[in-house]
Amino acid sequence: MMNNVQQLQTPAMVIDRAVVQRNIHHLAEYAKKVGLKIRPHTKTHKSRQVAAMQLEADAIGLAVAKVGEAAIMSAVCDDLLLAYPPVDAARATQLAALADGRAVRSAIDSTQALEVAAAAARSAQTTIGLLVDLDVGLGRTGVQSPGEALALARAIDSTVGVQLDGILVYPGHVWDPADQQRPALTAVAALLEETLDLWRRDGLEAKIVSGGSTPTAYQSHWVPQYTEIRPGTYVYNDMNTVHGGYCELKDCAARIVCTVMSDAVPGQVVIDAGSKTLTSDRCISAPESGHGYVAEYPEAKITHLSEEHGQVDVTACDRKPAIGERLTVVPNHICPCVNLQDTVWWLRPDQPLEPMAIDARGKIT
Repeated sequence: MMNNVQQLQTPAMVIDRAVVQRNIHHLAEYAKKVGLKIRPHTKTHKSRQVAAMQLEADAIGLAVAKVGEAAIMSAVCDDLLLAYPPVDAARATQLAALADGRAVRSAIDSTQALEVAAAAARSAQTTIGLLVDLDVGLGRTGVQSPGEALALARAIDSTVGVQLDGILVYPGHVWDPADQQRPALTAVAALLEETLDLWRRDGLEAKIVSGGSTPTAYQSHWVPQYTEIRPGTYVYNDMNTVHGGYCELKDCAARIVCTVMSDAVPGQVVIDAGSKTLTSDRCISAPESGHGYVAEYPEAKITHLSEEHGQVDVTACDRKPAIGERLTVVPNHICPCVNLQDTVWWLRPDQPLEPMAIDARGKIT
């Protein structure tokens, strides 16, 4: 256990617990005000401890990326939604086993995924809840029309081993400023209403309409069909959410503490955090901003990452960081950065730093 951030071996991720709590409770207050439920996505933090904090703040359950993540989070939650189709028997078999004694659901967009999930559930003598994944604009996964959503819903409803629980959407294409999102989210609402109307006329019910993202989280009331939202990044935030205008720097809970290890090249220093720490992701709303924000030197720009080196242009800075100096970087995209860590450091006011394991680190299957 370390007594001071300056004593950490670097690079190291430090997470401010007070900021995490504030982010969690801020969203919980919004959701309560507009009558929405929260099912936070654990892909960001991958931590049972943080998941427990979200559940204590009235989250109804958890969203997970893969079955391995679901297995980890099943220790703290009995209501899990896999936002990923189980199209192979191995994944579906694990999912069906997890459904013994808890609510387990998955989003699907094909009859192949339906058949695999149903066969696994029948074999395990459990029931998997299924949500029809409807593409609302991102173009990644999801059936492409209300008619296709109805056809898949009918198939789910008539298949033994699974139950039709609703619809899942992901408005991941919406990165407009918060006060300009209404047209895009109104289009999502219209598509959902058309789909739900088809279902109702066919005698089908969508008890759950699951949507949302961190950029659109606080505008979710513009999609009145939602029953729950699944933001993930909001719990820590990052430079994507800062540059997008969805939070301020003070709302970024996770920072990478790193060390200046070279100043040999004029106008540049090199830090010991490269692509294996910060990832190579650029900011969606500010791709020219570099590979993260250096808190102590706002004018600096992380221009290039190799595996273990981060090259920082300091020509615009009033002074040049010294070799051995500690710098603090807010990452562009926090989710993959967390997945690169076995352990992070939990920061509390006037308390020694505490190690916190990333329980679902590397659970990508």
